[in-house]
Amino acid sequence: MAVALRALLRSAAGTALLPPPPRPLLGVRAYSAGAPFQYLSVQKTGAQQSVGLIQLNRPQALNALCDGLMEELSRVLEAMESDPQVGAIVITGSQKAFAAGADIKEMQNKTFQECYSGGFLAGWDKVSTVRKPIIAAVNGYALGGGCELAMMCDIIYAGEKAQFGQPEILLGTIPGAGGTQRLTRAVGKSLAMEMVLTGDRISAAEAKEAGLVSKVFPVEKLLDAAIACAEKIASNSKLVAAMAKESVNAAFETTLAEGLRTEKRIFYATFATDDRKEGMTAFVEKRKANFTDS
Repeated sequence: MAVALRALLRSAAGTALLPPPPRPLLGVRAYSAGAPFQYLSVQKTGAQQSVGLIQLNRPQALNALCDGLMEELSRVLEAMESDPQVGAIVITGSQKAFAAGADIKEMQNKTFQECYSGGFLAGWDKVSTVRKPIIAAVNGYALGGGCELAMMCDIIYAGEKAQFGQPEILLGTIPGAGGTQRLTRAVGKSLAMEMVLTGDRISAAEAKEAGLVSKVFPVEKLLDAAIACAEKIASNSKLVAAMAKESVNAAFETTLAEGLRTEKRIFYATFATDDRKEGMTAFVEKRKANFTDS
């Protein structure tokens, strides 16, 4: 569960959307996934149109994660999952906020019975179940649910002014969408405990040092870098990339022995694919592999 602090929301007035990157995105094309989006801006980009780009678009609330936004995000992720052209996905926000938290007004009057019976926040896990690799490009605030959303992604790139935190304790509750679990696995018990119990934030540099993010970039170069990484991932076999993602997640979620068994099983399975044969043949023949995602 995420938290949109009142002070942050008060500063949201006039927040601009993410400005265009310094160079035009190659081949940007609007993405259709059913009804128009109210809270998202969605495109396909990259030289081969192989990257799905999702921008959270609720600037008046610093991209606070309301039910409508999360429903739209789930819907577009399902569409990109089934799109054979998309090989990787980038989720980003604005320069001021990736997402400053959940919509507190939506949850303020909820009861235990409503949360328990309705499986409150259960649908948020969609991001973590997508088979295609997802990169979070985080500028500005990634607090509460915003931090949790970033951690559901496979790779986190951060702008140098990004801030990460789980401030739910300040509102008399705890993280409810993975904040106490994924954060602890990413940065270790001591730092996770400090962040969860105090509500304090960490900077992009501190997040990189702790292992929460992979790389830190100047604000204006962040999105380009995330798209470039996504394009590189998408140029490989989409089938094998999904298998590799499953194996890495096993290391994150299971014991070493179980993870090793999973790795071996998936490694053997790659030998049933055309792309494994093509990749090794291309290496021996000293040419570029032509993967067919089969």
